[in-house]
Amino acid sequence: MSDDFEFDHDEAYLEFRERATGTNVNEQTLLATDYLNHFNELVMTMEMLADMPELFEEVQGWAPKHYKDHFRDSTIADKELAVDAYDHVPPKFKEPFEQNIEKINHLVEISVGRLEKDIQTGDMELVRINASTISQLIQRLLDMCSANIHGSATTMDQSEIDHLIG
Repeated sequence: MSDDFEFDHDEAYLEFRERATGTNVNEQTLLATDYLNHFNELVMTMEMLADMPELFEEVQGWAPKHYKDHFRDSTIADKELAVDAYDHVPPKFKEPFEQNIEKINHLVEISVGRLEKDIQTGDMELVRINASTISQLIQRLLDMCSANIHGSATTMDQSEIDHLIG
């Protein structure tokens, strides 16, 4: 079922590729970068924590959001295409993308407790160091997600993440 492509895809893939041409949805992978904005806001907030610890409530309030739910709630012009196309993203792209998203969600989950303890100590330099390390790691994973959206099958090994966050 791979026609001219070197990867498996379903029958609707070609139709969605055509529909994606000239839109915010990548016509090769059928993924859209707008989803990463959900995470970018968190990264920016984390980077400001040492100077504005009151923003921690926003970090605590952040919750994972499934790709399709993000677009259902979105205002971008191609949101319906992004939702509909997601079920037809070839596994070659979807699997590493979802793995990277799961790693980000897990990293955020374990990091919130660490940052809360750091803030409670009142050591804003520790908050700055840990928030910076965590946000940089999330950014690296987001870079991999962006690469997935643009056709790469890149992921970060979980042991590398564990090593980086200590």
